[in-house]
Amino acid sequence: MAPAAITPESSGTTTPTTATASSLTQAGIKHNQSNGNGATGDLAPLDASSMTVEFTKSPRTVPEPMSAETMAQKTCTDHMVTARWTVEHGWEAPELKPYGPFSIMPSASVLHYATECFEGLKLYRGYDGLLRLFRVSRNCERMRKSAARIALPDFDPKSLEKMIIALCAQDGAKWLPKERAGSFLYVRPTMIGTDAALGVQRPREALLYVIIACFPDMSKSLATPAPPALTGEANGAAKPQTPGLRLLASGEDTIRAWPGGFGYAKVGANYGPSLVAQGEARARGFDQVLWLFGDESYVTEAGASNFFVVMREKESGRLQLITAPLEERIILEGVTRASILELAKDRLAKSQNDVEAVEVVERRFTMPELVEARKDGRLIEAFAAGTAFFVAPIGLIHFRGKNVEVPMDGGDSGVYARIIKQWLVNIMWGKESHEWGIVIEEKSQ
Repeated sequence: MAPAAITPESSGTTTPTTATASSLTQAGIKHNQSNGNGATGDLAPLDASSMTVEFTKSPRTVPEPMSAETMAQKTCTDHMVTARWTVEHGWEAPELKPYGPFSIMPSASVLHYATECFEGLKLYRGYDGLLRLFRVSRNCERMRKSAARIALPDFDPKSLEKMIIALCAQDGAKWLPKERAGSFLYVRPTMIGTDAALGVQRPREALLYVIIACFPDMSKSLATPAPPALTGEANGAAKPQTPGLRLLASGEDTIRAWPGGFGYAKVGANYGPSLVAQGEARARGFDQVLWLFGDESYVTEAGASNFFVVMREKESGRLQLITAPLEERIILEGVTRASILELAKDRLAKSQNDVEAVEVVERRFTMPELVEARKDGRLIEAFAAGTAFFVAPIGLIHFRGKNVEVPMDGGDSGVYARIIKQWLVNIMWGKESHEWGIVIEEKSQ
């Protein structure tokens, strides 16, 4: 019997859709968040105010921003924050302590059943000399939803936010000095199931931790030119001279997420299975995979980033900024995505400075629709948006054996991608005073 929550659209599409997760999944999530992962009795909540502090006795060396060490993405700052949870007692006091390995049993739940979720955000050194986080509360709220989806314990998002801020305040001054204005560090909150019981069950123990890593600027294409044997459109290779990101559309035999699944949650199980397709894309000279869904080839995400397209509506000729909707729970509710939509609705509703107004639309759209728009001259630009790639213009999409070149009026970027990126840069790095930019009071070193 097919799941009742998955039904075909009345428009004739053959691809199932869903507005929400199944009622069973929703009930399980509600139960998980209501009483601490199914436990009974009074459990200790996550309380950042009870955090203990132990400073490192072996400070680490800060690498240069684009050095080989930074590019390797393995170097973290001097400290981390951890908090342990058990089904019997709830959350223990968080600990800010020296960065280093921790021990879990070989039978730990995370190693066998993917009971793991995480977040990704950046700590910015502003041009005004201040440290900032960007909309960190949204990351914490989203992580709570991700944890609930995989039966990890509930927590107060505000307490996680305070843990993140405490670590940024401690290590920010040294690892992101004021002479590096315009730079950033990558902040990674994570929760794993550490229960040593090998049975398939809700973890009775978990570990929440936050680390900060040195990270390269990935807002530009990272792909190398296609191997000589693969050059040329006939072999499905990207053109090396193409500006912007080059995407390889996923094939009919590959799927990243599905209605009623967990594509909306930032869990490791969404990423590991995608690495084979990513490796194939890069071997063929592309930067990332453009994930399609269903027989109609609905566009969902570009790698791990949200996908945006600017094109004219076929009938009315209105210029629209379009991205996939959240209702089907196939795509991640990106913080950058939400910010772009809010800024565009507020600042691009009317034409200004020779920039045409756009209508912001969240709807399903297909790759054949984009191909048709390109042929008709209605495709204006496209870009990917996320924490890692930030706002990255897309120059080419390989779909069904053909390269679809995406216009770039600005040379190396479309006009709208450039404008939106600059708005976000201004907020993140302190050129514009905005409620989304959370200033961190750093500790003196």
